[in-house]
Amino acid sequence: MKQLLLVIDAQQELIEGNQEEAAVFNKEQLVSNINSAVEKALTSNIPIVFVRDLDVAGGKGDGFQVHKDIYVPADVNIFDKAATNSFHGTGLLDHLKIEGTEHVVIMGCATQHCIDSAVRTATISGLDVTLVGNGHSTKDSESLNAEQIIKHHNETLHGHYNVDHFSVVRDVEEDIFAPNHDSYRE
Repeated sequence: MKQLLLVIDAQQELIEGNQEEAAVFNKEQLVSNINSAVEKALTSNIPIVFVRDLDVAGGKGDGFQVHKDIYVPADVNIFDKAATNSFHGTGLLDHLKIEGTEHVVIMGCATQHCIDSAVRTATISGLDVTLVGNGHSTKDSESLNAEQIIKHHNETLHGHYNVDHFSVVRDVEEDIFAPNHDSYRE
């Protein structure tokens, strides 16, 4: 089965925050868990794709780049997006189809926006998804704190399905590149 690690909006300014925006919840653990997944992908010869949001840091400078403490291998593909959905207007879905990808492992920011839309879009686009439960983050909203948002999305997206394709939530310590989606199929 062809797989891919998709790291969404793990950008310096989004993770660390700035004068107007707070840092994401549990940022050190997020960076560590992304690095752990990158290492697992490299060990298993699984391709890695990073997506960057052009709204972060005005789409330029160090703040726009992938977080300085996240390892970005030289041969990864990087897609820049201008929308919440990583698949909208980026060529990402075409790239996955050309590569024959069947299973996508998703991590990054922000939970209730770009991560949620990527998981749902991937399943309706014919992909099985593993969302790394301790590999995505956000900041507090007006109604929920970040920890509640993350927990809610992990519960909601675990077992989420669109016809034949499913999303499951597993922590980075698990074998995230050994898909267990068949246990959810009837």
